[in-house]
Amino acid sequence: QVQLTESGGGLVQPGGSLRLSCAASRTILSFSGMAWHRQAPGKQRELVASMTRDGSTNVADSVKGRFTITRDISNNTVYLHMNGLKVEDTAVYYCYASYGFWGQGTQVTVSS
Repeated sequence: QVQLTESGGGLVQPGGSLRLSCAASRTILSFSGMAWHRQAPGKQRELVASMTRDGSTNVADSVKGRFTITRDISNNTVYLHMNGLKVEDTAVYYCYASYGFWGQGTQVTVSS
């Protein structure tokens, strides 16, 4: 069993910032690719940001320049740094670890 524990979601105003955290085992962080996905109500789940096990990162065009994925192996945590949040970023955000492991999701609501 692989457990991914997410935190950091909440309500934020447009233009604000949030940092999401995904706590995992050191083994998972060291040997798994990691990613953040999101799903808005009535929408399909979409990939937001990803990181290979060697630390290379990529983000979706919709969040490029605003979101960053990082990893702190010493703290057993992967982060999603979100800046310049927009209403359209409102969704449930899920942590993912290869191969096929998902966190429970954390709600991000961007509203004034």
